[in-house]
Amino acid sequence: MKEKINWQKELIESGRFNDKFSKNLLEHGAKNFMQGIYLGYMYSRWRKIRGLDKDDPIENTGQMQSSLKDFKKKIQ
Repeated sequence: MKEKINWQKELIESGRFNDKFSKNLLEHGAKNFMQGIYLGYMYSRWRKIRGLDKDDPIENTGQMQSSLKDFKKKIQ
């Protein structure tokens, strides 16, 4: 089982987001939509700092592409 990592505590201790607003947001959570957006930004930055963004699955770019002409041929 994977260990649970407290990313908010880790960011506070690292000092990367050390201003008053960010520290308050990490300790108490988001109160409105824009704070939630900023909290998500901080989470994605933390993932990049830790190197966890490399574990994300690779986007499928080739198998789902077809033209409208091909689609119409399959229907008829």
